[in-house]
Amino acid sequence: MTHQLDTLQIQEYLPHRYPFLLIDRVVECEPGVRLLGIKNVTCNEPFFQGHFPHLPIFPGVLILEALAQATALLAAHSDEKLGKGMTYYLAGIDNARFKRPVTPGDRLMLEAICLKNKRNIWTFDCRADVDGELAASAQIMCAAAVG
Repeated sequence: MTHQLDTLQIQEYLPHRYPFLLIDRVVECEPGVRLLGIKNVTCNEPFFQGHFPHLPIFPGVLILEALAQATALLAAHSDEKLGKGMTYYLAGIDNARFKRPVTPGDRLMLEAICLKNKRNIWTFDCRADVDGELAASAQIMCAAAVG
C-alpha cells in the first residue's frame, strides 16, 4: 500500500520546521520498501544569501539532510512500533556523491530505498534527482528512539 503525505502530515512525524524541514511532499511511500519525496528549491531560502550570492547553489549537506529526512519518514511508516512520537537520528552516511548542482527553481526528487533494519537502526540507499538526472546519492543510516 502506498501513502502520500502533505507538509502538515510530514510535520506529524518529523520535528523539523522552517527553515530546516526539507521535504515539501511525499508522493509515494511503500512501507518497508521505498519512499519518494519532493523538495521544491526556491530562491528565497535563507542559505542562498551566502551559498553563493553570485551563483546560488543548494548546499550538498542540505541535500543529504533532505535525504535523511526521507529515511526517517520511511522508517516511521515501516514499523508499527515506530511512527509519531519517535525521533530519528542520522547515524551514518557512506559513499556520498554529488553529480550536478541544484539551483533555485529545481524540483529535487528524494528517493530512499530500505536495505535493512536491525534493532531500530535502518540502512537506506538514497538518491536525489532533478529532471531525471542524478544530483546526489548516498547510503544513509538512521536510528529511531523515543524522543
